[in-house]
This record gives sequence, C-alpha cells and structure tokens, in this order.
Amino acid sequence: MIPDLSDYKWIVPDIVWEIDEYIDLEKIRKALPNSEDLAKLAPDFDKIAESLSVLKDFFTTGHKLVSEVIDASDLLLLLGSPGETAFRATDPGSESDKRYRKVSDKEKIDQLQEELLHTQLKYQRILERLEKENKELRKLVLQKDDKGIHHRKLKKSLIDMYSEVLDVLSDYDASYNTQDHLPRVVVVGDQSAGKTSVLEMIAQARIFPRGSGEMMTRSPVKVTLSEGPHHVALFKDSSREFDLTKEEDLAALRHEIELRMRKNVKEGCTVSPETISLNVKGPGLQRMVLVDLPGVINTVTSGMAPDTKETIFSISKAYMQNPNAIILCIQDGSVDAERSIVTDLVSQMDPHGRRTIFVLTKVDLAEKNVASPSRIQQIIEGKLFPMKALGYFAVVTGKGNSSESIEAIRDYEEEFFQNSKLLKTSMLKAHQVTTRNLSLAVSDCFWKMVRESVEQQADSFKATRFNLETEWKNNYPRLRELDRNELFEKAKNEILDEVISLSQVTPKHWEEILQQSLWERVSTHVIENIYLPAAQTMNSGTFNTTVDIKLKQWTDKQLPNKAVEVAWETLQEEFSRFMTEPKGKEHDDIFDKLKEAVKEESIKRHKWNDFAEDSLRVIQHNALEDRSISDKQQWDAAIYFMEEALQARLKDTENAIENMVGPDWKKRWLYWKNRTQEQCVHNETKNELEKMLKCNEEHPAYLASDEITTVRKNLESRGVEVDPSLIKDTWHQVYRRHFLKTALNHCNLCRRGFYYYQRHFVDSELECNDVVLFWRIQRMLAITANTLRQQLTNTEVRRLEKNVKEVLEDFAEDSEKKVKLLTGKRVQLAEDLKKVREIQEKLDAFIEALHQEK
Repeated sequence: MIPDLSDYKWIVPDIVWEIDEYIDLEKIRKALPNSEDLAKLAPDFDKIAESLSVLKDFFTTGHKLVSEVIDASDLLLLLGSPGETAFRATDPGSESDKRYRKVSDKEKIDQLQEELLHTQLKYQRILERLEKENKELRKLVLQKDDKGIHHRKLKKSLIDMYSEVLDVLSDYDASYNTQDHLPRVVVVGDQSAGKTSVLEMIAQARIFPRGSGEMMTRSPVKVTLSEGPHHVALFKDSSREFDLTKEEDLAALRHEIELRMRKNVKEGCTVSPETISLNVKGPGLQRMVLVDLPGVINTVTSGMAPDTKETIFSISKAYMQNPNAIILCIQDGSVDAERSIVTDLVSQMDPHGRRTIFVLTKVDLAEKNVASPSRIQQIIEGKLFPMKALGYFAVVTGKGNSSESIEAIRDYEEEFFQNSKLLKTSMLKAHQVTTRNLSLAVSDCFWKMVRESVEQQADSFKATRFNLETEWKNNYPRLRELDRNELFEKAKNEILDEVISLSQVTPKHWEEILQQSLWERVSTHVIENIYLPAAQTMNSGTFNTTVDIKLKQWTDKQLPNKAVEVAWETLQEEFSRFMTEPKGKEHDDIFDKLKEAVKEESIKRHKWNDFAEDSLRVIQHNALEDRSISDKQQWDAAIYFMEEALQARLKDTENAIENMVGPDWKKRWLYWKNRTQEQCVHNETKNELEKMLKCNEEHPAYLASDEITTVRKNLESRGVEVDPSLIKDTWHQVYRRHFLKTALNHCNLCRRGFYYYQRHFVDSELECNDVVLFWRIQRMLAITANTLRQQLTNTEVRRLEKNVKEVLEDFAEDSEKKVKLLTGKRVQLAEDLKKVREIQEKLDAFIEALHQEK
C-alpha cells in the first residue's frame, strides 16, 4: 500500500517505515470493529469514532502526505541529497553548500533563502502532524496488546532485555572498572551544562532533581527508555510505577531519586560510583540505555570531599573507556568555549571521535550573548574544540525555569529555531537542531553499536564461564555450586533445626543442669555466710535462729536474682552447645561465623521475663521455711549432699594450707622442691597452732589476744619472728580445716539420727540441725530448678526461637552482613559462576530476540 520510499527514509520518522511490521493494513480494513467499539477504545479519536471510513481515510491521507513530502523539491534542496545521514553536518564540501557558493547574486540568494524557510516550515508542520497521528494510532495498538488482543513481541521487550543484562553486569562488578564492553549512551558534561535537561527532553519528562548552580547528580543514573502505552517510570528494585503525566508522581519520583543518591554516597564523600537504575516507558520514546554521570568540576568548593574532582573524573573515565560506549558530550553554549573541561576529557578517551556525539546546549542564550555568530557555526562544524565527533547538534532546553513542562520547552525550542538567524543564514542545518532529531540520531547509533558488539561480548562470557566451571570441578568436585544466598538458606535451615532441638531437651536434663549450676553459684555463700557462722556458735538454739535470719535476708535480696541469672546462662550454654557442636562428616565450617553471629545477636536481643524474680522469691521462701523431713531416704540424701559440700570445702582448705606452708617432706624428696622463707615461717606457725587445737578441740573460732602473744613468744624462742596478722591468717585456715573435719565426723554420726530427729532430739545428746539446714537448701534447689525449667520450656525457649527467626530474617535482608559472614574462595567462586551464567543466559536471549527482530 505504501510506495518505495527507501531513498527518502531520512526525512520521514522511522515509525512510518516500520508501520507495516506492526499493522497488517489489509487485515485491519477487514477486521476493524464498528465506530462505537472504536470510540470506547479511543475516546479521543472523534473522527475515527464517527465511522470506519474515516479511519481508512487516515492511511490514504498518510500516503498523500508522504507523497507531498517526497515531491517537495524545495525541501530536498534545503535538506540535501537523499542518501545523506544525520551526521553529514561535519562535511564542509556538501553539494548544497557548493551550490550556494556558486550563486553570486545577493538578491537571488535572499529570495531563495526565504523560499527555503517557507518550505521548511510548511513541511515541518506536515511531518509533525503525521508523526502525532501515527503516535496516537500506535498508542491505541499498544493498549490493545495490554488487554491481550494481540500477542506479538514488541520492541520494548528487546530494550528491557538489554537493560536487564546491564543491571546484572553492574551487580557482577560493583567497582569503577566495568568488565563488560556492552554499549551504553554515556552522558558527560561540565557541571550545570544541561546534561540532565537534555536527558529529560529525550525521556519527555522532568524526572531528575534540580537545583540552581549546585551539584544535583551525585551518582550515575542508568535510564532505560522503551516504548509503552503509558508514560511511566519505575526503579529496577521496586514495583511502584510513577505516572509521568501527573505532577505529584513526578515530584515523588524526583524525591526518590534524590534519596537514593544520598543513600549511595558514603560518609565523608560527595559522589558515589553506585548506579541507580530507572526504566522510563512511554509512547514514541526512542529505545536506548543512557547513563547520566555527575558533572565534571574544575574546583572543589566548601562542603565537598577533597577528592570529589578526582572521583568524578574516575567515574567518567570508567564509563567512557568502554570501547563500545557512545559518548554524548554536552557543552554549555552560553559560556566561553575556553572554560570547557569535558571536551579535553572526551578527546582523551575518544581521540578519533568515532563514538562521540557533541551537543551544544542553551543555544538561545549563546545567540544573544555571542558577538560573532560564526563562533557557534565553528563549534557545530567541529573546528573550535580539539575533539572530534560523529555528529554535532544544537538544542534548547528551556528558558531556565525549573517549573516549565516538557511540552512548553519543546514548543519554545521549535519556535526559537524557526526564527533563529542561525538557521536562516544556514549556519546550522535543519537535521542538526532540536532534541527530537538528537534522540533519533543517538538511538540509531546506539542500536548499530549493539548489533556490532553484543555477540562478541557473549563469546567472552562463555569463555569466562568455562574457566570458572573448570576451576570449581578441580577444587570442589564433590560439592554443589551454592551461591551466597543458597548457602544462607541452608545455614538458616540448620540453625532452625538446632533451635527446635533445644525445645526437645528433656525436663530431667534441664533440672539437673539448673540445680547443679545454681548450687555452684550459691554454695560459697551458703557455707561461708550461713552455715559456718551459725555452726561456730556451738548452741542449737542460736544455730537455728542465725540460720533462719540469714536465709530470710538471702532470699529477699540475692537468691531470686542469682537463680534467674543461672537459668539464663544455662539457656545460653545449651543454645551454644547445639549451635557449635560438630555434626560429624556433614559439618560444614563455612557456616561457623554465621552461626556464631546469629547466636550472639539472638542472645543480645533476648531478655528474661521481669516478673520471674517476684514469683520465684515466694516459692524459695516457702521452700526454705519447711523443716519437716518426711522419710529416711530424704535424710540420707541430705547427709550425702552435706558431705559432698563439706568435702569440697575441706579439699580447698587443704590446698590453701599447702600453698601457705609449701611442700611436705615427701614432695621435697621426690620432686626436689624447697620451701621459701615465708613458707617456713607459716609452717612453724601452723605447727604451733595445731598443738593448741589438740589441747582444746572445742576451741572457739577466734584467737584471744593472750593466745596470739603466747604463740608469738613460743615461735620467738625457736628463733622465728612472726607478725600477729600472720598468726591470724594461719589460724583461719588451720581452724577451718579442723572445723570441717569435725563437721564431717558429726555428719557421719547423724546417719543414724533420723529416729532422734523425729523425736525432736529429746533425751539425746546428738543434734543434727546442720543436716536439716542442708536438707532445706537441697529442697530449695530442687524446687527452684523445677520452676525455672517450667519457665524455660514454656516461655523462654520459644522467645529465643522467635528471636533467632527475627535475626535470620534481618540477616537475609542485609547483603553486607551475608558477605561478611559467608566468605572464602568457595563462596566467591560460586557467586561468580552464578552471575556469569545469568549474564550469558540473558545475553543469549537478547541475541535471539535481536535476530528475530532483524
């Protein structure tokens, strides 16, 4: 239906030539619904809704318009020969220019220029109207696709696939040096040169934060442009869509980009190399991937990090050194060319200009301020700057008002160039102006570069994958290739199983370890502060009174708190035992750091119930008040408990005395050990005090003053000089040993004392109140252990299990934590393998789709 217009493709937008790929005109003529259905689908198309014939007339009108464009010889004279490309502006010897130079008559030149300008404006309006109508029709078709009417693959999926490849590559190598050579459009320029404004005009939305003169772009922003029925934007890691036709969503999008930039910038820095990925979809958008970089600066101002300038240069070079990157060099036309920094940087990275497109912004200001307009012509022709480029473009991105809409800026740009002397005097060519022409040219160059380089990159990643797989087989032949996330999930399951095992500990085991740990904690207090002071009174009534008072004080102030501490420590020890004990051959030490971190964090978050001490105090007080031993078995158990406690204290006392007096004669002979002078003095003092005890085995616990004097004089008579404090220290240990031995002998006598106990020791010289005390302590320990065990199994273990799950969930969301806790060559190799495979799969899928489209 459409004539062969291959020689004039550069005039008409690409969408006209591609319309037959998307629309089967004959099928549409036969299958189009009636006007009412069309009106429901496209209420804005009043003419189409009136009748089906109007829609058919649309195609006929389109053909006529195209024919008019083709037949316009004046337009061909203006725009040059049909075979030229958008980059012909750099050729000073074009046929059109030669023709104008041959004309010498000034009047003919002026008349011809007026006719050319008139023809240009006429057909520019025709082309804009045709493009608008085609854009609306394509939007209608895309909306039908969203509803499932058509199921063909659109070009937007191709650019989305390519963007996903770049995202994976960005994650694969987060450093400045990108390992891939896949094409991107890298937007560079001096600060405030208008980079972001040009990008917004290409994206057709004011999507970036803005400020007056200050640095706004603080990290690279990758923008993927694709075609879609609705003008929306969304981030790679978010499902929220921002409607770019609503000012509220635009403001929210700008705010979100600013927050992400500030989050990427680390403390003490001004810019960051971390990339923000943004997808923008909309009708008529050119498909490409652009990266907006921080503006190049010449001076570091106050408030910036000292290395800001070098960091920006490093980031820019890292992106531009990619041999397949298209450099979009933005130069501010309103400032002197000599102040440009970015042009020198671009000329270093692309000295031959084979992948650079130069863009002069703020041409409206330049035309007003520049005294010689030919200077602008020199810039556009590539004669002023030392750099070279594929093409040169001049654009206007608004009047400097941040609240201007894209439509207003586009209208202002078109109006300016229609009236500009630069265009009228042929200093600029029509295809070198407006952001629309720039967008078309950049998109064409981008896809040309993609088709030329993507298969080569895919081959390089295949080689990388083969090398990594070979290394894994050689180093870990029997292990699965688990990446960091998979290893974390495996460790998570093991930890949860171990926590469940904690809840399966038997009540008997809990009570045994609780009772033993509690006695180890309180035994010193019971012996030293309760039993010994009471037993040394040598009076039954005084003993019981002293014990009751001290037990009451102990229960009110210390015992419940000690019991809770013991229970908490016991829970920690059991939890640690399950977490750290080896699992035999299945044990994987790669999880050790993670398990230790989970254990510490879980214990840190766990807090014992505050009401436990109050209820425990009442239970312990009632247990210690009970003195009624019901049977002989309990009596014997109390005696056994007392003997164990006293023997442990006696052993400690013997060791203390041995350290005090030194080795005995046997050790001196067998091990060749000698006593020190101080030990000899202690030994002589000990012997003298033991003589005193033999004379009076019921000696009280303290030495009288005259007894100390007697001992000292007896030692002096043998030539041993002693201090009274030394005599007291030695007496404490000697008397303690004597008392404990006597208590053990008394304990042995009380084995047959249960009968007398039942009679309250009436008509008996035997008194076993100390056995009753230890029975009370033993019973209190058992009841306390039982109470704590119930609280552990019913409450605390479950709360600890909940804490462990919360910690694991927090760690799962913290990628830095996982990198820190799951480390080693094995993990890194598995991570690299996963990334390379993912990259290769996406590249293969993209190449296949690219071939299908071609």
